Amino acid sequence: MDNYEQSFDVLQYRLKSARRKKRLQKKDFDKQLIQITKQERLLWQRRRDLPMVPLENPYQKGWKRYFVVRDDIKRSPSAGFFSTLLEKINTVQYHPEKSFKVKKRRRGSRKRSKGPEVRRQFLQEFSEWHWNHHSLKLTELEKAHFHLYEKMSKDGKSKCLVYRFNEPWRYVLQVKPHIITEVKMVDGLLEQEIQLLDNYVTNHYLQPRMSRLTGGVYKYKSWQENTNRGYRNLLYSNALSSFLEEREEINNNNI
Repeated sequence: MDNYEQSFDVLQYRLKSARRKKRLQKKDFDKQLIQITKQERLLWQRRRDLPMVPLENPYQKGWKRYFVVRDDIKRSPSAGFFSTLLEKINTVQYHPEKSFKVKKRRRGSRKRSKGPEVRRQFLQEFSEWHWNHHSLKLTELEKAHFHLYEKMSKDGKSKCLVYRFNEPWRYVLQVKPHIITEVKMVDGLLEQEIQLLDNYVTNHYLQPRMSRLTGGVYKYKSWQENTNRGYRNLLYSNALSSFLEEREEINNNNI
């Protein structure tokens, strides 16, 4: 019988080209990065699932401020309604001082600072997306006490629409000591595993590729959050006048 008449798959005996080997190596490396991402998320979840441990000696850590129902509203027939609504729209702020004063930043050389000012606090506002989302726990009767307002965004460059409570005067701010009565349990072995994995990812610069493989977004400047701004831009390290003088000297020398 002639050997050429035998039917067999020749493709499985084909040698791999250099390009195919390189592509398979990259594919295998990406699979390893995906496994590292899964392991990282699993360790973080184990850290979040650790219980709270009560302290034998509670201590005070600053002050906290939140809204409460006014005394005259508590005596009214609608006290229950506004108390339930407050639980859904209340906000809490923390500050090391009881006065809740912060130093207001003013731009410009001619504007003089008037000293520390009391930090402002408002009830919770809802964006249009959150207002129409199923996670919103407001009833139809509670929604009737909100109105659509237009305000500037945080960057101050555009306007956005938010739903705001119509009668904020029904609530007043109250300041109380912020007492720490319990802390998160710390697992030494778990923290060691997280630190080892984080060091491996950081030292080999794997986070950008891991974020891209898992559908996330990696910002190049995110690692520079703790970096001194003076090392990134000359205008931050030197005054504008000195920078212009140096530039003028360079131009004169070139002439």
